Amino acid sequence: MAPKNHQMTPAAALGIRSCFHSLIAFLLSLLIIGVIYLSQNGGEFNEDRITSKVSGRGDLLSRCNLFSGKWVFDNKSYPLYKEQECTFMSDQLACQKFGRQDLSYQNWRWQPHQCDLPRFNATALLERLRNKRLVFVGDSLNRGQWVSMVCLVGSSIPIGHKSMHQNGSLMTFRANEYNASIEFYWAPLLVESNSDDPVMHRVDDRIVRVQAIEKHARHWTNADILVFNSYLWWRRRQMKVLWGSFESPDDGIYKAVEMPRVYEMALRTWSDWVEVHVNRKAQVFFVSLSPTHQKAVEWGGEAGQNCYNETEPILKEGYQGQASCPLVMRVVENVLDDLKTRGINVQMINITQLSEYRKEGHPSIYRKQWEPVTEQQVSNPSSYADCIHWCLPGVPDVWNELLYAYIMNS
Repeated sequence: MAPKNHQMTPAAALGIRSCFHSLIAFLLSLLIIGVIYLSQNGGEFNEDRITSKVSGRGDLLSRCNLFSGKWVFDNKSYPLYKEQECTFMSDQLACQKFGRQDLSYQNWRWQPHQCDLPRFNATALLERLRNKRLVFVGDSLNRGQWVSMVCLVGSSIPIGHKSMHQNGSLMTFRANEYNASIEFYWAPLLVESNSDDPVMHRVDDRIVRVQAIEKHARHWTNADILVFNSYLWWRRRQMKVLWGSFESPDDGIYKAVEMPRVYEMALRTWSDWVEVHVNRKAQVFFVSLSPTHQKAVEWGGEAGQNCYNETEPILKEGYQGQASCPLVMRVVENVLDDLKTRGINVQMINITQLSEYRKEGHPSIYRKQWEPVTEQQVSNPSSYADCIHWCLPGVPDVWNELLYAYIMNS
């Protein structure tokens, strides 16, 4: 029997045409949504924003300048931890503990212009640090960043599974279950100096041995991730350089060398050490200079005032105070560029501009005072306000979010 000749009924044909038209309409709606999205994002499909939200990996760092952006008030996501719950908080940075009432400095989030900063994930970072050493090397500002990192990861580690130990200039936080350490080594000038004692280091007549770094560097040699900084202690017109030994100071040769040349000499010694001694698999970072806010007139305040009583950031984009020195920044950039030509990639974590806006983020008078406050100081709080360091939780947490992005995207 011959097969029947099936013909499409008018109703069936109408149904197919209806489905086809629906499909076209759906595709057109997707196209319109895409056009609207592109127009709202400067005509550029921001793949980084999606990548960072999904995994924090991919090519985020190559496509987005994390250091260019603005501060956004966010009291839902920030702070990332509570001051009183950080087991190893420093009294130098615990502003709430020492009487600060306005706590909005804890609620500002850094928003890069072209992407989202990956959310800090303590567990993910600890997994990356399993059986490894993360070492911060530098001055008290770098120590503040280290305390911030300890607070950030420590909140996810139960009591009894973490510890702190100090041995001279080296302070070590251990996450026992991960066999991971997050360490800080006091070396404010990176090279050897007469300010190397971790406690008794307030020396006015500052002397450096710009060609000597081994005394410090032997403590960092096997680190897997190194985070350096050095600027605050160089902030003077010139520095006395010693060619010789501190053990035999009378046999040495002293010469006063002006900034920033003396700074460059020390960084060249540091860079030579990095080239020769750092494992090629290690990650190395250099944190740029941290700005101070000691002259309120720079942001439109009163003469003779500083960061004391400031409660709001500077919102004018591009603001830069006089305390930030472009010459010093260029010295660091040149040294890192030179290292790159030698096959060594040291990533600069550029905190300078984003920290410039945060005039209200300093401890001011709300910190432990190492010496009793005089009646004269009490009558003029600006006279003893700390406008150099930073309250925690606060600005250094964002520095560590930037560092986290680079560590996790390697």
